Amino acid sequence: MTQGNVGALQIRVSAGRGIGLTRLSAFDAALRDAGVADFNLVRLSSVIPPRGVIREVAGPEQLKGRIGDVLYCVYADSYASTPGEEAWAGVAWAQRDEVEPVPGEEGENELSGSGVFVEHSGISQALVERDLRASLADLTRNRVGDFPRQGRMLSSARCVDHPVCAIVVASYSIQTLTQP
Repeated sequence: MTQGNVGALQIRVSAGRGIGLTRLSAFDAALRDAGVADFNLVRLSSVIPPRGVIREVAGPEQLKGRIGDVLYCVYADSYASTPGEEAWAGVAWAQRDEVEPVPGEEGENELSGSGVFVEHSGISQALVERDLRASLADLTRNRVGDFPRQGRMLSSARCVDHPVCAIVVASYSIQTLTQP
């Protein structure tokens, strides 16, 4: 990160998996594993703002907040309830290069570090990876500039005898709903 990224939005990406007596409780367990169980999730449409910085983290390194706070995020979730089935979830991203301001010119490049997330779920790693690649190719093809900075994170769970959930969460920011 350069000095031009001071104050940049740090987007944290984590993965989790969970098992429960129901799909809902498996989802909650996966959220706990990903470090975001105590938030109210608000799903975003996947655009990375300028100067966005993506950090891949473990669940304990996710954003911190109060119980019940709103977490603005992009996520993929997948479920399996039949023994032997697999649940795969993935989030991938592509960003424009960071562009240093031209000496003597005001401001910074408004596209620098911006990009897109894509999210997919499915029954196999190969299916999810194929869909992530295809969606990134389509979304970046229709936007200005090149997107050389790319990454992805996957999660999986296999059903043995109870429902399972796999999740990947890209956390943008938190809004507190309660009074201090």
